[in-house]
Amino acid sequence: MEISEHIQGILDNLPPKPGCYLMKDDTGDVIYVGKAINLRSRVRSYFHASVKHGSKTNQMVRRISDIEWIIVDSELEALILENNLIKKHRPQFNVRLKDDKTYPYIKVHWADRFPKVTVTRRMVLDGSRYFGPYTSVWAVHQTMGVLRRIFPYLTCDREITGEDKRACLYHDIKLCRAPCIGAIEHDQYRQMIDDLCSFLDGRTEKIVARMRLEMENAAEGLRFERAATLRDQITAIETIVERQKVVSSEYIDSDVLALARSNGDACVQVFFIRGGKLIGRDYFLLEGALETSDSDVMAEFMKQFYDKAPKVPSQVLLPHEVEEARIIRQWLRQKHADQKIEILVPRRGKKRDLVLMAEENAVETLNSLQARWQADRHRQEQALSELQEALALSEPLNRIECYDISNTQGTAAVGSMVVFEGGVPKKKLYRRFNIRSVVGPDDFASMEEVLTRRFNRWLAAKEMEVEPGYKPNHAFALLPDLLIVDGGKGQLGRAVEVLERFDLSAIVPAVGLAKQNEEIFLPGKPRPILLPSKSQGLYLLQRVRDEAHRFAISSHRKRRTKEGLASRLEAIPGIGPAKRKALLNHFGSIEKIKKATIAELSAVQGITLNLANAIKDHLE
Repeated sequence: MEISEHIQGILDNLPPKPGCYLMKDDTGDVIYVGKAINLRSRVRSYFHASVKHGSKTNQMVRRISDIEWIIVDSELEALILENNLIKKHRPQFNVRLKDDKTYPYIKVHWADRFPKVTVTRRMVLDGSRYFGPYTSVWAVHQTMGVLRRIFPYLTCDREITGEDKRACLYHDIKLCRAPCIGAIEHDQYRQMIDDLCSFLDGRTEKIVARMRLEMENAAEGLRFERAATLRDQITAIETIVERQKVVSSEYIDSDVLALARSNGDACVQVFFIRGGKLIGRDYFLLEGALETSDSDVMAEFMKQFYDKAPKVPSQVLLPHEVEEARIIRQWLRQKHADQKIEILVPRRGKKRDLVLMAEENAVETLNSLQARWQADRHRQEQALSELQEALALSEPLNRIECYDISNTQGTAAVGSMVVFEGGVPKKKLYRRFNIRSVVGPDDFASMEEVLTRRFNRWLAAKEMEVEPGYKPNHAFALLPDLLIVDGGKGQLGRAVEVLERFDLSAIVPAVGLAKQNEEIFLPGKPRPILLPSKSQGLYLLQRVRDEAHRFAISSHRKRRTKEGLASRLEAIPGIGPAKRKALLNHFGSIEKIKKATIAELSAVQGITLNLANAIKDHLE
């Protein structure tokens, strides 16, 4: 392979030290991140003619236009840096957790005086306790529902003094212990939340023992309602515990990991064993795993999964050796305050049986997912084919764009653009347009403005194509294979006018979809098309239209809220756009401005003591 002069210069000057390297393509995007004990020998090995690489690595090497490196002091530092760089750049040729940013956690706000329990997708060092991650939001909310029946925790935002006159409805239906009215003491409430945490950790024996004792004391004290509540809670816990399979007489907390692979897809199954019981299991998908060894795939999973995991058990059981096990173990121990953590590959006995059971589940999970993906792909292909035939289009459909307008009596009008590719929504390509040129509730003119701005962006992208280093904005640089407007003949007519203005009417097919009877209007056709009610093509059109409608409404609400904040603040004498912006930037919301003291308000640049008093008077 011929090496460019630029790359050869980099290879000649690589240091023989530990660090990370970033491979970049000709657009400057990072396509691979790696680490090495010796940067010089590792990076140069990619370009040795004598070394045989797989097709994936060969493809990557052909695309390398630049290489950056970062020197660190140790192999451990290189591992930590590599993890952070993969998380930041999500390079195409690295093995990475699929959609790892979206996994939800249960968050217990332990630093609060009366902790609440919420669902979050971000872990921050704020004194809270986290449990997860979960691959399904539905599973999290199911768990939350169970938790709340057993441990009726607080959900409202009111300040807890214990002196409120009455509790909310949740107390009446036994879903809150009502610390707001003093129905539960501070220490008792925190004990209940601590029990909730132990329950999520799979440790229930001590909780049940203490609850039994409290139940007996309540009954002896003739507090029968409290005794009955405790009895029901104990029954609920024991019912759940009965479903948890006892898998080991050892009481060592363990995670059991297993890998399944098929047709380039990779799935890791994790069994969570706490106190000898299997308390849960989950699966995680990885992308970029093609032609990567099982050992490397598992190593990458462990680094990315445990980087976010709030806790790591004493044992991690694997189906096979992992080359990086030593450095991963060192990293985990450092990350979790020198906790003793072992990474083991059991060869026999119950631990080996657990690994085999996890492997079997991983294979079944991946087979089930692939069957579902295949069925979905078939439905999407069928839908696109049906639409192409119904609309008499000469070219196959791939990219569909849909537009909708949302406003309230002409105010805070917003246009939405949603994009589907291959029958699947591409949310990264969604765009919203704040309507600028239209006064009053004129949806036709608003649609014309939105489409004009969209195709002006397309023209600008075409002109930029000749510029060196230009990176296209895929939301606007590509034309749709089908353009849909939410509405009938009027909306469609405006869309066609815009397309004609850009000389695109013969290139971009456009239709209008009227909601009342799901009629499809075509340009120049006097009568609409009606697809069969069970047509996959109709289902796809409805999904696209409904998504455009949802996105338009949510965007409109955000704009209306923002403008509402602005109008309330700017109605105060002496507060103009600059001071309003300063206040919102400083406090973040109108509610926090309302709660701020005179001293806090006057600390904002431009806000005098008199203005601070005027703000308090106006917003109270």
